[in-house]
Amino acid sequence: MKLRIGDNVKVITGKDKGKVGKIKTIGKVTVTVEGINIRTKHLKPVTKEKSGDILQQESPINISNVLLCDSDNVASRFYVVQNGKEKERFSKKTGKKF
Repeated sequence: MKLRIGDNVKVITGKDKGKVGKIKTIGKVTVTVEGINIRTKHLKPVTKEKSGDILQQESPINISNVLLCDSDNVASRFYVVQNGKEKERFSKKTGKKF
């Protein structure tokens, strides 16, 4: 996994294609992106006093459906260069550091 929590990513397939957001969580093959893949969940009332509720929450999407964006929100693949003990990621399109 070369993506990290907090990275800006662009969705490249699906109903949210073209949208940009930040990574909130990372699973083995999925990522949850802020404001992307919103699902509606209906909750039943638990007691007579409390009414039911409708929640909107982000669902995870496959990690292959997102591309990392640089500071100008240009999505591209990237390569990793190791400088001593540190690893740095660079965009293949623009050459900028992420």
